[in-house]
Amino acid sequence: MEPRHVYLDHSAGMPMDPRVLEAMLPFFMTHFGNPSSLHSHGSEPRAAVAKARGAVAALVNASPDDVIFTGSATEASNLAILGTASKAGGEGHIITSAIEHFSILNPIAHLAKAGLKVTILPVDKQAVVDPAAIRAALTEDTILVSIGYANGEVGTIQDMRTIGEMTSKAGVPLHVDAVAAAAHAPIDMRSEHIDMLTLSANDLYGPKGVGALVLAPKMKAQLDPLLFGGGHERGLRSGSENVPGIVGMGKAAALAKAEMPKNSAFLRSLRDRLIKGVTSEIKDSYLNGHPERRLPNNANLRFSFVEGEGLLLNLDMEGISVSTSSACTSKTLEASHVLKAMGVSHEEAHGALLFVLSKENNEVDIDHVITRLPPIVDRLRAMSPLTPKGYLEEELDTDKL
Repeated sequence: MEPRHVYLDHSAGMPMDPRVLEAMLPFFMTHFGNPSSLHSHGSEPRAAVAKARGAVAALVNASPDDVIFTGSATEASNLAILGTASKAGGEGHIITSAIEHFSILNPIAHLAKAGLKVTILPVDKQAVVDPAAIRAALTEDTILVSIGYANGEVGTIQDMRTIGEMTSKAGVPLHVDAVAAAAHAPIDMRSEHIDMLTLSANDLYGPKGVGALVLAPKMKAQLDPLLFGGGHERGLRSGSENVPGIVGMGKAAALAKAEMPKNSAFLRSLRDRLIKGVTSEIKDSYLNGHPERRLPNNANLRFSFVEGEGLLLNLDMEGISVSTSSACTSKTLEASHVLKAMGVSHEEAHGALLFVLSKENNEVDIDHVITRLPPIVDRLRAMSPLTPKGYLEEELDTDKL
C-alpha cells in the first residue's frame, strides 16, 4: 500500500482546476494570435481576453474596463504602490500595516529609502488592524493606504468596509491585497470603497504567472506605469498579453464566484476539524489569528518548545506538506514577521506551522495529520533544549490518571 500524500501548502502553490486548463488549451495552438492584431487571427484571442476581463471584474463587483492584467500579484501591487508614488512626484506619505505581504512592504521600504514618508501600523494579538489607527495616521500628505483584505499567514480578515469608508471620506486612495481572500470572501469594491485591488490567478485555482490590478475608474489617471512599451492594458502595463493565462484567470474567477458558498462551507468544516483535532490532542498548541473572523481554508498553529522547521521536515517524511510561514519567507528561516507583529515571542513564532487547505482536500487528509502530528511533537520536545525540565514526565503522569 502506497503511503498517503497530503498537500496542505496551498498558499505557496495551488493545483489548477481541470476546467481552467480546458479553457486555456485552445489559446496555445489554435487561437494563438495577438489580441492587438486587426486580422482574423486576433479576433478570437481579443474576444477571449475581453470575456476574462469581465469575469475577473464580476468577482469583485467592478467593471471590465477596471481590470489591468499583469504577470503576477506582486507586479500588480508594485504598480499600485510605485505607480501612485511616481504620479505624486515621489513625495507624500503612505500608510500600511506590519503584517502585510512582502510584495507590499518591500516596495514601500524602497520608497522610504528615497525619502517618502511611511507609517507602518501595529496590529493586535489576533492580527487585526485598528481602523481608528489608520484614521489617526492620515495626514494632508497621505497619498495611499495599503491594507490586505485577509492575512495569508494567520487568516485574519480585516474590517475592510470600515477602513474603506474612512479612507474614502478622507479622499485617500485605498489599495487592498486580496490574493488570499478572493476565492473565499465575497468582495465588493464599490460598497467597500476599495480603489485598487490585487488578485492572483493561482490563488483562484488558475495558472501561475498571471495577476490583475483592479482599479476604480478615477485611479487610471492617478498611476504611472512601471513598464513602457506598446501601451497595452490602458497604457498601464505594456507587453503582449499572455492570452492563455488571462483566459485561465477569467475561467478561475468565474468558477470562484459561482462555487464560493459551497467551497467555503466545505473548507470551513475541514479547517475546524483540523484545529480542534490538533489542539485537543497536543498540549500547549495554539491557534494564531482571529478565532472567528478568519479565512475558511487557513489554520496557523504554533507548538511550544519545538521548531517549525523540524515539524515540517518530519511531517514531510510522513507524506504531509505544510509551511512554516509564507512561501516568500520560509527559505530565510526567519521567524514570521506577522507573528512577531502580533506579539508572539521569537521562540514561539519559530514553532508555528501554516496549514492552507483547498477544495481538493478531504476529511481523511485532516485525520491523517491529526494522527501523525502528535507523536512528532512529542519526539521533538523530548530532544528540544527549550522543553522545561519535568515537562514530559508531567504529561505522562497526567495520561495515567
